[in-house]
Amino acid sequence: MNVLIIGGEATGAQLAGFLLDQKINVCLVENRREVLIQLHQELPTESIYEDNPMDLQALEHAGIRDANVLVACTSSDADNVVLCYLAQTRYHVPRTIGRINNPRHAWLFTEKMHVDVALNESSILAHLIQEEMSLGDMMTLLKLRRGQYSLVEVVITPNAKAAGKAIKDIPLSEKCVIAAIFRKGETIVPRGITVLEVGDEVLAVTDAAGQQILAELFDD
Repeated sequence: MNVLIIGGEATGAQLAGFLLDQKINVCLVENRREVLIQLHQELPTESIYEDNPMDLQALEHAGIRDANVLVACTSSDADNVVLCYLAQTRYHVPRTIGRINNPRHAWLFTEKMHVDVALNESSILAHLIQEEMSLGDMMTLLKLRRGQYSLVEVVITPNAKAAGKAIKDIPLSEKCVIAAIFRKGETIVPRGITVLEVGDEVLAVTDAAGQQILAELFDD
């Protein structure tokens, strides 16, 4: 996989470092001298392309035609939207991700503008706070299908309604699947007859409504 990252400030640099650790091909485009000095201390030189990220020729030299993913994380929301738009309409990049710096500009980051994923840090933070307040000790491990489903982990508490009951007897949501149970250092593959015990760590794949039901059944 080839990932082209536009913008070398903290978000872009950390993302590039993470992807490189996963053995993914990364090219980060940046032209600000003060930012480049820091980048060369953090990333391999061959992963950095020094040129104007808003110059089409520079993007082509950086490998936009071969990119599987373009991540636009400059400090300009307008530039990030334009980069995503050009990436798909001109260069047919399969996937685009745009960083939103100012929440007031979030309305620009839509599929019509060819932004597949909009990273609104303020919205993400607000959502995480809301989840923590509404779902007790349930932890969201992974978002799936653009956030429609989540992989969550929840511990069966002593006063939970589900404690001591078989999975088949628990009124779970139709869109909730118990994927695994961790009990006293062992992994249990769940079946309908599996009885949940206090202290069980349960992994489940579910939608937002299913998370609420899980929280009511598995938590105090």
